[in-house]
Amino acid sequence: MPLPDDIDDLDAEFPLGDGSADTDAVVYCPYCNESVEIAIDPGSGASQQYVEDCEVCCQPWTVNVLYRADGGADVSVTPLE
Repeated sequence: MPLPDDIDDLDAEFPLGDGSADTDAVVYCPYCNESVEIAIDPGSGASQQYVEDCEVCCQPWTVNVLYRADGGADVSVTPLE
């Protein structure tokens, strides 16, 4: 059974809403310009940056994810520098 303090910490970090957040996004590879669906993880924070390879041409991207308060995500990819 969770302790009361644990519940308060979670509520502060994840305010109540409709419970939905984007978990995937379609992006266009900056190298081959193909559309690629990628998985994104709302549990990794509101602002994220990581490297992922294009599943079409295998070139590396920098993925930037910004979650809005409504759970929607703004996702962009740029060539890895």
